[in-house]
Amino acid sequence: MRSLHVAGKSPLHRLPAALKIAGLALAAVLIFLTRDPRFLVPALVLSSGLYFSLGQPIAAAIRPLRPVIATILLVGLFHLLLTSSEEAMVTTLRLSMLMMLGAAVTASTTVSAFIDTITRAASPLERLGLVKAADIGLSVGLVVRFVPEILTRYEAIREAHRARGIRPKVTTILGPLIISTLKDADNIAAAIDARGIRGQ
Repeated sequence: MRSLHVAGKSPLHRLPAALKIAGLALAAVLIFLTRDPRFLVPALVLSSGLYFSLGQPIAAAIRPLRPVIATILLVGLFHLLLTSSEEAMVTTLRLSMLMMLGAAVTASTTVSAFIDTITRAASPLERLGLVKAADIGLSVGLVVRFVPEILTRYEAIREAHRARGIRPKVTTILGPLIISTLKDADNIAAAIDARGIRGQ
């Protein structure tokens, strides 16, 4: 599997994973407390600057964001048609800022660091008997790990359609994508259980 993590020595890479994840959570709350473009636009510029400062080529940095960008634009279009231009602008700015900041945190943090941080954060809940902290950390790690794999598989299925002279459509791509992803999920779950990784 590929990883969204990008090796580097930027200031963001050197920050502790816990601080980055906490900052992302705080920003996600604060960004919804304002509708003023004078705050939203600088927030988007700053988060974009963080992401593009990680040392990736521009094309490589943009490639994993394209499906998310398309989704945000679609959401913005729905708001434009169903509500107002102001609501569409605010929603697009908020989601774009969160996308860029989330991408910056994900690209500068290893999967193992994500797992360790989330596991420690969930430890108080485990002491209360509510969850297994290791399971929560593992779940988050698998989500982060699976995202680039799903994007790669989507591209492969689309290229296979084109090679056969079939016009790629969501209806013809979605089925094989879901089936192959579920098969991989079953295989990974079986491997995890065989190694006794999940809490009992």
